[in-house]
Amino acid sequence: MMANDKPEKPEDEITDNMVYVRKVFVEDLSEQLQEQAEGLHVLYAVHDASGTRLALVANKKLAFSLARQNDFLPQSVH
Repeated sequence: MMANDKPEKPEDEITDNMVYVRKVFVEDLSEQLQEQAEGLHVLYAVHDASGTRLALVANKKLAFSLARQNDFLPQSVH
């Protein structure tokens, strides 16, 4: 291994801890979730690698913080 090379990690190790953060328009959510959004127009969703939504939060910073507090590696999805 060269000095600048990083040790390789198994792919499973990376994806098991990775979550995806994306912007969600409140108008695209169910009526029940829209009511809970309390006047917000945009939320941020945290999804696992299989696409299951784990959380909806008020802003991107909170989404990343929540993910890290739960030992996940957050990635932005555009």
